[in-house]
Amino acid sequence: MKFERNLKTKAAVPTASMGDIVFLLLIFFMVTTVFKSEDGLPVELPRAESGIEVKRDNITRVYVDALGRISVDDHIVTPALAAQFMLQRTEENPMNIVGFEGDVNADYKYMDQIMEELKKVNAVRISFNNKVDSAQPKY
Repeated sequence: MKFERNLKTKAAVPTASMGDIVFLLLIFFMVTTVFKSEDGLPVELPRAESGIEVKRDNITRVYVDALGRISVDDHIVTPALAAQFMLQRTEENPMNIVGFEGDVNADYKYMDQIMEELKKVNAVRISFNNKVDSAQPKY
């Protein structure tokens, strides 16, 4: 009878605790990973350093607040009514200028709606009013 010697030992990786190790690694990476969320680009509106003086009679002030309310010369209106108001003002005074002012937190879509309505009535003399800096000029 011939006996064979089995000298080869099989290399086996114990897999009983493999699930525990994977689970702990998963928890470790979930806890230590930092996700950076970006809110978008910060926008700061420019400030005017100088401007041109215009007669107050030639300016119709349009103001948009943070809630989207539109006022034309201190009267709350819709964009369509603002256009009709401007058509009347332009017929009375051809040198009339629309002076836009807006709250810092106001959505630009309201300004866009008003500008589209003003195009329809050919009120295209528009000025965007800024706050004037009192700082010294930069050289």
